[in-house]
Amino acid sequence: MCRVDIADVLARVAREINAPTSLAATLDSIVHTARRSLPGIDHVGISVAQRAGGVATEAATGDLVIRLDELQYGLGEGPCLYALEAATVVRVEDAGHDDRWPRYLPEAVKLGLRSQLGVQLGIDDRTLGCLNMYSTSVDRLDDDLLHLAELFAVHAALAMGRARTEEQLRTGMATRTLIGQALGIVMERYGMDGDRAFAFLSRASSVTNTKLRDVAAEIVAAADDGHRRPNQGR
Repeated sequence: MCRVDIADVLARVAREINAPTSLAATLDSIVHTARRSLPGIDHVGISVAQRAGGVATEAATGDLVIRLDELQYGLGEGPCLYALEAATVVRVEDAGHDDRWPRYLPEAVKLGLRSQLGVQLGIDDRTLGCLNMYSTSVDRLDDDLLHLAELFAVHAALAMGRARTEEQLRTGMATRTLIGQALGIVMERYGMDGDRAFAFLSRASSVTNTKLRDVAAEIVAAADDGHRRPNQGR
């Protein structure tokens, strides 16, 4: 693949993966754009380390990705996990003769795997996930493809980071709005000022071991339900 081809591919990639407005849509766009843009790559997924521990697939082009990803998670080995932990690019060619992951690769070959790429998705020092690229059609992945996959991963990481930040901001704004509504309800119902109403919500959150947002949501939902009930009997 010549440099002009790579430039054209990356221009298209940048347009496609930055168009979605939600994190889920961005991840979905990344995996499907990768499958269309990277020659020899037939199946693509994104793995993300979970706060509670473990790794999960948050986007995939099909069921085979899920099966291959979960095979690696279950065995605790494979290119995906190695790329995620070691911050490197992992290339597997002629998978049936690669002995680096002796439990994973034989089982993956049975599912049709012939070659695989794993590229960490990161921004600065933050690891966002791993882009898993599987081929069931070719045994060899040339250097041009490897170079293109690395460049693709840079664009993907930037898009993923932007979408995650925007989603966190939207969630934060929604949470502040919800808590504000709950404060207003408590202030009106119990004749409290703002500080006492917030202390009331905080204590309810602590005593019930429930997130403040969830306490607020229950108060708002109960108030909405109370407003609706008188009309139901009419």
